Amino acid sequence: MAPTLPHKRRPRYSGKNPRRFEERYKEHDPARYADTVAQVLAAGKTPAGMHRPVMVAEILAALDPKPGEIAVDGTLGFGGHAQVLLPRFLPGGRLLGFDADPIELPKAEARLRALGFGAEVFTARRSNFAALPQALAAEELAGVDMILVDLGVSSMQLDDPSRGFSVKQEGPLDMRMNPSRGQPASTLLARMRAEDLEMMLLENADEPRARTLALLLAGQSFGTTAALARAIRAALPHTNKDDCDLSIRRVFQALRIAVNDEFSALETLLRHLPSCLKAGGRAAILTFHSGEDRRVKKAFADGWREGVYAGISREVIRPGPEERRANPRSTPAKLRWARKRLDQ
Repeated sequence: MAPTLPHKRRPRYSGKNPRRFEERYKEHDPARYADTVAQVLAAGKTPAGMHRPVMVAEILAALDPKPGEIAVDGTLGFGGHAQVLLPRFLPGGRLLGFDADPIELPKAEARLRALGFGAEVFTARRSNFAALPQALAAEELAGVDMILVDLGVSSMQLDDPSRGFSVKQEGPLDMRMNPSRGQPASTLLARMRAEDLEMMLLENADEPRARTLALLLAGQSFGTTAALARAIRAALPHTNKDDCDLSIRRVFQALRIAVNDEFSALETLLRHLPSCLKAGGRAAILTFHSGEDRRVKKAFADGWREGVYAGISREVIRPGPEERRANPRSTPAKLRWARKRLDQ
C-alpha cells in the first residue's frame, strides 16, 4: 500500500482587501493578470510596478537615432526608452545604459536581454549620470552620438513601498535611489533646522506653505511615509484635501531631491555634457520639476551663445493631450534638446 501523503491545507484566501503589497496589486504579475493590466491601462492609469516611457515620439524626433551610432541612456529605469532606441542603432551601433539604482538596474538589464539585445549592442552600468565622463572613459569612448536623460522617478520605485518614495502604501521614509549610500529622508528631516527645511521646500518643490510646514516638521522623527503624510495634514488643518495632497507630494519631492543630491548631479552632467558628445552629437533631457527645467534651459542657452551648440529647443516640449490622458504621470514632463556643432 502506497504511503499516505500528509494533508496540506490550501492557502487561506487573504480577503477582498489583502494587506500584503504583493497581493494588493495584481498588475505586478502581468502574465497572470493580463485582463487586470488591460483594465488599468484602459482607465488611463499606470499599472503598479510598470513604467511607461514618456514622450517617446518627441524624443525620437529630437535625437534622430541612426544605425551604427553610439548612445547613452543616462537613466535606464525600466528600459522603456532604451527598448525603443536600440533597434534604431542596428546594425553596428550600441547603447550604454546607466542607472544608480542597484535594485532596478538588474531587472532592466534582464528585461532587455530577454528581448534579444546582447552584450554587443547593449551595456548596463551601475552609475549616476553625473559620472558620465568617467563611465565613457572606462568604455574607451571619447564621445557618443547621443545622450538621453530622463530625470523622472520610475513607476517601479514609486510603487514599491519599501523604497519610501510615495504615500500610496506605507513604508519606511527612505527615498534613496541607491539604498546603500547616503542617509534616508527620515534621518535628513530629523537633523534639519526649520530655516533650512523652508529653503529646501521652496527650492526643490515651490511649496507655498514652506514656512508653516518647516516650523512643524523640522527636527521631527518620522519613521514611515504615512507618519509624515499625517503630520503634513495636521500642519494644514484649514487646507482643503486636494491642496493638502499637493503639499504632501511636494514635500516628498523636495526630500527626494535633497536625499539624492539631484540638482548637484544634474549641474555636473550639464557642465560635462558637451565634452561627452561627438561633433554633431545630440542630447535630450526630460525634466519633471521647474528647478530641473531652469537648469537645463540655462545650460543649453549658454552653450548656444558660446558657440558650443549649433541648435537648441527654443521652446519647451510637452506631452500631448492624448499621452497625458493615457499616462497621467507624464503630465509635468518637459523635454529640451541640444545639438553640438559639427566643428567642435
